[in-house]
Amino acid sequence: MTRFPDYLTVDYTDGKGESPDDYETLPSKMEKAVEVTQTALEEYENPAVMWTGGKDSTLTLYFVQQVADQYGHDLPPAVFIDHYQHFDELMNFVGRWADEWDLEVIYARNNDVGSYVDEHSLEPGDDIPVDALSEHNQHHIRSILEYEEETFPFLLDTYVGNHLLKTVALNGALEAYDIDGVISGVRWDEQEARADETFFSPRHDPDIYPPHDRAQAILQFEEADVWDAFWYYLVPDTVDGFPEEGYVPQSYDDLPDGLTHEDIPISPKYFEGFRSLGSEVSTEKSDQDPAWLQDLENTTERAGRAQDKEDLMERLRDLGYM
Repeated sequence: MTRFPDYLTVDYTDGKGESPDDYETLPSKMEKAVEVTQTALEEYENPAVMWTGGKDSTLTLYFVQQVADQYGHDLPPAVFIDHYQHFDELMNFVGRWADEWDLEVIYARNNDVGSYVDEHSLEPGDDIPVDALSEHNQHHIRSILEYEEETFPFLLDTYVGNHLLKTVALNGALEAYDIDGVISGVRWDEQEARADETFFSPRHDPDIYPPHDRAQAILQFEEADVWDAFWYYLVPDTVDGFPEEGYVPQSYDDLPDGLTHEDIPISPKYFEGFRSLGSEVSTEKSDQDPAWLQDLENTTERAGRAQDKEDLMERLRDLGYM
């Protein structure tokens, strides 16, 4: 069997059978993240980093920035999936830090669905007729998802909505920009469907998605590790005036003197108590405390999200979802 593509020498078994427990300290987790990122930037001809504006993808982007700078690689573009149901604060956050970090951002959108929504002034939950969409979208709905209803709701966290607004949009961007390696921020502990992932994961079936690989630099991080990496490394490294030894805010307004939320590369929604930023429509805050102060070990990270999509995660991932 011919490897995809021929110029790659990545090890698709790296991480097989492992878990976060195999990386006992934060430095060991970060060392592995740097290793995976460096390999990805060296091996792929047209890499990109997935960036949602959330904590995991922003931490992944930090590793990409650090490795690119240290080893002289070009900073790859960031792919942002715009599913039309983001928090306004998150969209503002992405625009703010894309400018600050001089990022090229590829906005992956299902323009066919978006145009219909705009033209008919739809709100989340309103129905979209299947036959009003393009042949491409109808093919995905009827032939791939085998969905038989005449309409589907304009909602992100449903089977059809998630696939069209995220997966189809992402695959369109991968094809348009000929991306061969996607550096993503998924984690082993995040969901059961991701527990068997490896650091380099092939997506080579051309009948499902544009052939590419996923390079998954922070698989070994748990939720608490992500926040520790933010407060003790990412934020001190990227924010002028932030204490070099790290500082962990204890409330929404608890920031070092002279700094505001706009100065910190962490979405204000996390300060408000959200632990996941799926969509404005279907995501609720988990607690009143900032995300990093909540009971991360004994509560579910995505408890504030609608469950339709989460219950179908394995099937959606088979179709190209992250």
